[in-house]
Amino acid sequence: MADQVQFELVAPERLLISDEIEMVVVPGTEGDFGVLPGHAPFISTVRPGVISVYENGAVGRRVFVSGGFSEVTSERCTVLADEAISLDDVDRAAAESRLRAAEQADNDAEDDADHVSATAELEISRALLVAVERADRG
Repeated sequence: MADQVQFELVAPERLLISDEIEMVVVPGTEGDFGVLPGHAPFISTVRPGVISVYENGAVGRRVFVSGGFSEVTSERCTVLADEAISLDDVDRAAAESRLRAAEQADNDAEDDADHVSATAELEISRALLVAVERADRG
């Protein structure tokens, strides 16, 4: 058994990560799950939250995802994200602005479809703000 697992993070616009890593923790819909080499195969939906990539015994990268799907095998973890943003690339002001825009869209929703869309964006925006606040605390 190898001591690393292949991790790929794919967003609609591009492949963000494709590396051999020690471990990855993914925000699954049923709870966070860690993937190490030799993991049992499964598929999971991904909720808004942070993917933590472990390298050299510590978290090396943190990436916020808005949702998506994950496939795990004994050698690989692939996440197909609806949206992915490195936490190094977003600040608190941007996250707060996104949340305000989502709140306004929710207030302005005129029908059920608009409300459902706005509610989803509110959930994502709140999760992003929490992720940024946690990253700021170190």
